Amino acid sequence: MFRHLLIATDGSTLSEDAARNAIGLAKSLGARVTVVTASLPYHVFTTDYVMVSDTENSYERECRNRAEQYFAAIKKTAGSLGVACDQVHVFHEQAYAAIIETAEQRSCDLICMASHGRAGLTALVVGSVTMKVLTHSRIPVLVWR
Repeated sequence: MFRHLLIATDGSTLSEDAARNAIGLAKSLGARVTVVTASLPYHVFTTDYVMVSDTENSYERECRNRAEQYFAAIKKTAGSLGVACDQVHVFHEQAYAAIIETAEQRSCDLICMASHGRAGLTALVVGSVTMKVLTHSRIPVLVWR
């Protein structure tokens, strides 16, 4: 069955819940996991409040610190269940592409992630990272809601 699961996280409560479920699945399958989170690359001109920093170095440091916070609870859960867990933080313009590329590069056979449940006009106009992964991935995707 599945031997290597990729868990995508954005640090939200929903993605943390999905990660716990994915780690439980990995434990039952005897699989290992890799956790991934993506940050936008630094841009001098931006409307993204997270990117407003003194320098590119400070922005990237803040992103790495945030990623470590996202990974901390997931690593703890994996460790307590005896599931091998790697973590990957990437800078990429498109989070969905970063998730798919990481899964392919790491030879993952299942992508696990949360659905943020966008509905109505927001879903049509903006879409979601989850929907884009579902649409573009050739690797199976398991979505927790």
